[in-house]
Amino acid sequence: MMDMDLSALWVTLRLATTTVFVLLIVGTPLAWWLAHTRSPFRPVVEAIVALPIVLPPTVLGFYILITLGPYGPLGRLTNVNLAFTFTGLVIASVFYSMPFVIQPLQGAFEAVGKAPLEAAWSLRASKFDAFLTVLSPMALRGYISAIVLGFAHTVGEFGVVLMVGGSIPGQTRVLSTTIFEHVEVMEYGQAHTISAAMLMFSFLVLLAVYIVNRRFPIHVS
Repeated sequence: MMDMDLSALWVTLRLATTTVFVLLIVGTPLAWWLAHTRSPFRPVVEAIVALPIVLPPTVLGFYILITLGPYGPLGRLTNVNLAFTFTGLVIASVFYSMPFVIQPLQGAFEAVGKAPLEAAWSLRASKFDAFLTVLSPMALRGYISAIVLGFAHTVGEFGVVLMVGGSIPGQTRVLSTTIFEHVEVMEYGQAHTISAAMLMFSFLVLLAVYIVNRRFPIHVS
């Protein structure tokens, strides 16, 4: 049983790391757009990004499962079944943890403003170089909060991963579903050990975010 728990830990860490990496790549340009666009569609996009916060995880997981399944739109288009696979789990986790990465980045970009980038552009820096070397360090607090919250939220998810990934040992079984399985067979000792570790992890995550918010202020333009 210990080997199964360690395997679930490894899958959980790999899932959370991959999810945050994908969200940083996809979420950074989206967060920048949301922070500075005047498009009338901004409220719609913001509502879509924030939807996983209020939507029951099983509802989100159900529709993602249908989409990724062999008879869903993506399954029929690619002829690939991503349901109950690690890849499908990553896709579901990206949607589920999206607001916890994009919203801190959006807030940081709004606070920094466009002035630092415009100054760098006036000195003939490329847009990518200015964003990478000027804006990103100034928005460091937003990036740290996004990484920490996105990682922790993915580690703690249950409903979405159970719906989309099931609980296949070594592939889609994560710590949250492992706790559920221990409780099902009344192995409360093992469930308590994992639950206590995740409780402490969650507390340390929140503590780290509050410390970061105090020690790394965002420089406002």
